[in-house]
Amino acid sequence: MATKLISFFLGLTIITCIFLPPPTNGTSRGFPDLRHHNKKTQTTGFSTELKHVDSGKNYLTKFERLQRAIERGNRRAKRIEAVILQGSTVASSSSQGVQAPVSPGEGVYLMNLSIGTPPLQYQAIMDTGSDLIWTQCEPCTQCFNQSTPIYDPQGSSSFSQLSCSSQLCQDLAQQTYCSTNSNGTTFCDYFYVYGDSSKTSGYLADETFTFGSDRSVPVPNIGFGCGTQNQGSIQHGAGLVGMGNGPVSLPSQLGVNQFSYYLPGMDSTTQTGTLGLGSGANGTTTSSTVTTPLIKNSLTPTFYYINPTGISVAGEQLSIPASTFAMNGNGTGGMIIDSGTTLTYLAQNAYDLVKEAMISSTNLSTVNSSSSTGLDLCFQLPQNTSDVPLPTMVFHFQGGDLRLPTENYFIPASAQVICLAMGPMAEMSIYGNLFQQNTLVLYDTESWVLSLTPDY
Repeated sequence: MATKLISFFLGLTIITCIFLPPPTNGTSRGFPDLRHHNKKTQTTGFSTELKHVDSGKNYLTKFERLQRAIERGNRRAKRIEAVILQGSTVASSSSQGVQAPVSPGEGVYLMNLSIGTPPLQYQAIMDTGSDLIWTQCEPCTQCFNQSTPIYDPQGSSSFSQLSCSSQLCQDLAQQTYCSTNSNGTTFCDYFYVYGDSSKTSGYLADETFTFGSDRSVPVPNIGFGCGTQNQGSIQHGAGLVGMGNGPVSLPSQLGVNQFSYYLPGMDSTTQTGTLGLGSGANGTTTSSTVTTPLIKNSLTPTFYYINPTGISVAGEQLSIPASTFAMNGNGTGGMIIDSGTTLTYLAQNAYDLVKEAMISSTNLSTVNSSSSTGLDLCFQLPQNTSDVPLPTMVFHFQGGDLRLPTENYFIPASAQVICLAMGPMAEMSIYGNLFQQNTLVLYDTESWVLSLTPDY
């Protein structure tokens, strides 16, 4: 398949959340089942713009953007795997002192929103691998720089600090503890420490958030974390908006059962995408749309899983065992679809077969660029040409076959080198955002299916 090379960039920063015990003067509570939550009255819906965290950073070369993307992606993939493995360990452990982390950290796409009354405009990371909504708050004793003023709850008439008996505090019991002020009133504080020593801590509250591209959809009583101590690599936008399957995520709090996003190609620093929730979700389908079941992992309910039935390279289906992408009884294995992971990672046996097929299906010479790109398989391109024949790739799902655009799985590392945008993992797999670019992705959590509509 002759495919014109294009250059694009991508990036993401990832972190793994680890629970630390609360201070000794805190009051701990039991751990509720995060899969059950009383949702708010359903919001009609809205759509808003998505922007890549590196959008507009023209001072970065294309290769520098690529390096940043690969480094971030590798870190996030490892930390997601650690979350899953620790969740499995907790499930099989009789020790009540071991707690499972709930989030790999921040993602890569920024969404617009406003907070408070009167509403003040902010940007925050949209992340399908997280649940908690949080932003930096004044008085901030330790905060990272952000392009907008830090949110000050004293300036909002709709702000309300939450008590330890609140639903949000109960739903986040693994990451919260109770504090008491001089008047004897108890409030709910939270404390996250991430795998790279980043952290956010503060107190839980609810507030009016205003959404939409024109910020015209106000929603009262959104529960969120007011972060007064934040440091480390969590430094994109003013905070994070969790889109996961847990009870405190934005879709759960809005009471909507559909959301969609469109991630544009990474070949421009100015392109934007869209995010839609509820009636704002884009359910457009074409003859190329593939609809496949979403799968739940009760041990780590935040994540969304899919189950490919096979992969074809250059028109030949690979002999990947059917069990490769299946979730194991202890919660390991399976394939997560994630907006915040850049590359697509396959379980080692599946990746080895894909790599072998890619090499045997092209006349290009391989080149070792792992030290500079962080990618395992790269090819030397012929000089003085913009078109090269590259193998096709198809992911087979229950519900249809998805033919991937070549630019979704090959990355131009330089003018003469192109690399496969994939990597191996020990057991599990991750369907990353590069594979999702130029594709309308619709999550339907009522029917519990995922629809992928490529833009070709």
